[in-house]
Amino acid sequence: MSSSSVGTSWVSPKKHDVFISFRGEDTRTNFTCHLHSSLYDNGIRTYIDYKLRKGDDVWPSLSQAIQDSHISIVVFSENYASSRWCLEELVKIMEYRKHQSQVVIHVFYETNPSCLQKQRGSYEVAFANHEQHLTDDDSDQDKLRRWKTALPQAANILGWDARTPRDDSQAIHSIVNDVSQKLYFMYPNELKGIVASDEPSKELDLLLKSFPIIGIWGMGGIGKTTIAKVLFAKLFPQYDSACFLENIREESERVGLTSLRDKLFYKLLKEEIPASDVVRSTSIMRRLSSKQVLIVLDDVDSFEQLEYLYGERSDVGEYITLIVTTRDRKLLIGRVDKIYEVNKKNDEESLEIFCLNAFKGSHPHEGYKNLSERAVHLIHII
Repeated sequence: MSSSSVGTSWVSPKKHDVFISFRGEDTRTNFTCHLHSSLYDNGIRTYIDYKLRKGDDVWPSLSQAIQDSHISIVVFSENYASSRWCLEELVKIMEYRKHQSQVVIHVFYETNPSCLQKQRGSYEVAFANHEQHLTDDDSDQDKLRRWKTALPQAANILGWDARTPRDDSQAIHSIVNDVSQKLYFMYPNELKGIVASDEPSKELDLLLKSFPIIGIWGMGGIGKTTIAKVLFAKLFPQYDSACFLENIREESERVGLTSLRDKLFYKLLKEEIPASDVVRSTSIMRRLSSKQVLIVLDDVDSFEQLEYLYGERSDVGEYITLIVTTRDRKLLIGRVDKIYEVNKKNDEESLEIFCLNAFKGSHPHEGYKNLSERAVHLIHII
């Protein structure tokens, strides 16, 4: 999907697509500057702190900008933790992630995630400095506790590693594509106004609280993928890592299962997996075992696809939420916790779903109404 089509293609209740949190002295004139330019060039509305107007009260303006954004990108650099502003931004971002399902994307720029998790190196020095300069009153000590809590929480989210020996432009390209895809899944054009798929997604959302591995089963063209997309759009901001692998039946024939598996791992781990490391998909799943992970495998039609992409039922970690859509109920038996059957739609709902696939909208194009209605009728009698 072209990332340039995302930024202005849907009506948003928020002012910004992206808020960038960064340490100015580390990355303002290099990585963050180029990242902001690339997001802007791709039509993604991005807030960065130099948009503050002269005379603005800094923290209320920054806090409001975070609240007014769909996604926050946090660029962790060597001196990120030395800035109280950065740490306050991070606390606010993690709060919005927890309570308002804001999407958070992390970039580790010339720093190691373990420095955040264990507060070592420059992060340890930064906190020692903060402890020296903060007072002993309850408000300052509470602030320090919130900063120390937010960092390891943030480090647990799988992020983009800009420490690898490649130029910044490659990392920025990957991040911009990631932002574009997340915006697409949050507000995809083809799901606008779809009421028919919203009710099943609510039912499935409730089921997932008790059954983390669910199969969505039904005849072709009945709306399984649409239901899964609505559900994914609601859920993925809550997870440390997520992937919607669409149209597996056709894509496995077109590009092969190895390519699909590589795509799945890349989206989940935010890094290329060397061919020598991909012995079994379960070994990769174990790397994700401590993360909250959401995976949708859409339109599966063989046991081989299921085994190749995530392994045996017992191999899936306790923190992994898995949704499989298929036309074949036998594929799900013994491999999922619960099977959700999509019932046949009435003519109006069926026409709407048909138009989503054929015309990328909820209504037929001019001159195609009768033909579309005939096609839906044929689907019903098959």
